[in-house]
Amino acid sequence: PVSPSKTPKKKQTTMNLNTTAAKISAPDITFSPDLQLEAKEVYVIGRKAGLTQQNVVSVTSAENDEKIIGALLNSIKETGKATTFLTDERKLTVIALPAEDKISRNNHTFSPHEITDSLDGLHSSARENLVQICVIDQEIEKFMCPVAAAIARAMPLYHSKSSLKELAPTSGVNVTFYSDNAGEVPTHPSVETEYETASAVCNGVRLAAQLGDMPPAELSPDTYAQKCQEIANGFAAQGVTYTEIKGDDLRQKGYGGIMGVGMAARCPPRMVIMTYSHADATEHIALCGKGVVYDTGGLALKSKVGMCGMKHDCGGSAGVLGGFVSAVTLGLPVKLTLILAIVENAIGPESFRNDDILTMKSGKTVEVNNTDAEGRLILADCVSHASNQLGDVDLIVNMATLTGAQCITTGSCHAGIMTRTKALEDRVVEAGLMSGDLTFPMLYAPELLQKEFKSSVADMKNSVANRMNAQASCAGHFIESHIDEAYKGDWCHVDMAGPDSRSDGRATGYGVALVLGLCKAPGF
Repeated sequence: PVSPSKTPKKKQTTMNLNTTAAKISAPDITFSPDLQLEAKEVYVIGRKAGLTQQNVVSVTSAENDEKIIGALLNSIKETGKATTFLTDERKLTVIALPAEDKISRNNHTFSPHEITDSLDGLHSSARENLVQICVIDQEIEKFMCPVAAAIARAMPLYHSKSSLKELAPTSGVNVTFYSDNAGEVPTHPSVETEYETASAVCNGVRLAAQLGDMPPAELSPDTYAQKCQEIANGFAAQGVTYTEIKGDDLRQKGYGGIMGVGMAARCPPRMVIMTYSHADATEHIALCGKGVVYDTGGLALKSKVGMCGMKHDCGGSAGVLGGFVSAVTLGLPVKLTLILAIVENAIGPESFRNDDILTMKSGKTVEVNNTDAEGRLILADCVSHASNQLGDVDLIVNMATLTGAQCITTGSCHAGIMTRTKALEDRVVEAGLMSGDLTFPMLYAPELLQKEFKSSVADMKNSVANRMNAQASCAGHFIESHIDEAYKGDWCHVDMAGPDSRSDGRATGYGVALVLGLCKAPGF
């Protein structure tokens, strides 16, 4: 008989019975000042004041349809959407956005969320025909990149419907931006750069949303890490590096949070580290992302309803990864270190348990009182690594779908943020307002909230004693407490559980535009 120590290990593979997804492709999105006259469908988007008959006729090259377009515009009172057919059989849809004086100070002035919602039929149309989108505003250069992100959210990459037809040869979307001076196309040099940024943010958002939409059988810790490796390889010429700490190496090197959460899964947990450094960089930002590809809750098991949608629990990592990719694509003058904790919070013989004690990378010990409060455990190891292993970091940003309490605190459109300084808080809020990845401050008061994690047997517990005491902020302070005491830089916590997904269950790719805003990309 074979002794137990010599029993062959089963091959570590992920069972995936879906044979459709890999065969389905999505329409491309391009950004160009050249109007595609062969498009079978045209969208014109802008505020009502800029959607004049002259402007719409000009941007659609529909000089023979002035009366049709005039009637269409008159059917929209202040905001809304209306559709008609032109004499050349093109389908024209006009989307009127709210006027600036109707937008609150905590929202983006060009209403990107409304743009995404109004483009609900775009993906189907763009699979069959070329679609032209024309966006008009007198300040269009300020809005090109947020609009690009909004359009990207309406055009998800991941689909697994057997009923979808293959893409038509002429499929796709082209986006052109106009000032509202009779449909004039801005042509000065900075606009070309902003078209490039719009394309980069669009691709980053679609990448992040694709990762969030993929079922866990298709996006395991193994396949996620492979995707990161492929991205790094593609940017070898830009000097991007890739490092991975995996499985037992995590245990040996002291990453007890990541190892504890992920050790029960079929695929081992890992920390993925990618770096990019521009020669003219003036700031080093560490981007830490929660990459839980599926969260069952562990032994503190979620309900059958509460577990659905937990494939989105990698949204924080997807957001910072997409932002990293876009920043490298644009060659931004910044130094970035991307740190992703990629795990599956599964159930098995090796599951960590409530009452277990984990020794974290920071050296602090954590008594587990909720295996479903796993995100803070893995991010704690990430920020510890960023603060004591990298040396010259100016800013640590950790991003996660961390708490349901964030939705109660700041809603489903705004991520909740916490920072150590008012200056950084203002910077992140402004980056959100400029990028369309909206943010709003949460309570920052560690001296008042840290007591919620008091443990009699360890340095702290991982879940609060009183769930009515600012628990979204408490979760952020838990992560912060693992930053090295010698670290002199700043820190920002981004809890984006709400804005990570839409009402239809689709991932939004939130975080990509926010990262570009923090990196001061052109157009942000």
